[in-house]
Amino acid sequence: MEIKWYGHSCFEISETKKTIIDPFLSGNPMAATIDVLPDIIAVTHGHADHIGDTVDIASKHNCSVVAIHEIAKYLAQSGIQCEGMNKGGSITIKGVRFTMTEAIHSAGIDDSAFGFDGGCPAGFIIDDAGTRIYHAGDTALFGDMRLIGELYRPHVALLPIGDRYTMGIREAAIATSWIRPDIVIPMHYNTFPVIEQSPDEFAELVTSLCDSKVIILEPGETFEY
Repeated sequence: MEIKWYGHSCFEISETKKTIIDPFLSGNPMAATIDVLPDIIAVTHGHADHIGDTVDIASKHNCSVVAIHEIAKYLAQSGIQCEGMNKGGSITIKGVRFTMTEAIHSAGIDDSAFGFDGGCPAGFIIDDAGTRIYHAGDTALFGDMRLIGELYRPHVALLPIGDRYTMGIREAAIATSWIRPDIVIPMHYNTFPVIEQSPDEFAELVTSLCDSKVIILEPGETFEY
């Protein structure tokens, strides 16, 4: 499986299909490109730096969008193909299985001027041909991350470390020690000055807590699992 980071929380996962998560590309100062061609888009919550270019990409390439029920209903108003779901449930789209997990954050839809209910923030376990990726979305540390690790045994975890709006380095390292993926990749940091963090510090702390390997990507870089 290839995992490509576009900066912030946007990743493209390529195995049998290409899934892009939280496609915040235009307006993202870290994004190396806005030219993507996914089969599926997964949206974790309604903030503009996560919904991002979903409507434009889905309209242009006729790809499927998966999101929590309220966001799916909102995005469907733009005429794109949306699959709504909710936490604890699973759905298979084009052979890729998505399980929606808890995340602790806020979730209003920025693009609607908060006039449309964005439901709740979420994370995803994405299973493509047996390789499982946990994208935590924007979240605080919470105890049931242990349960996510036990239930789904993700091979790779994508965790925010930016602090202020999400977990910081310490909390994300603790989350890694609870989930115990083979690989953890930090995200949602250094996009803007208010979330500047050192991924090397995160890597050092994870190494002191567990045997998960930290992979630090630059925007546009790809890691092959």
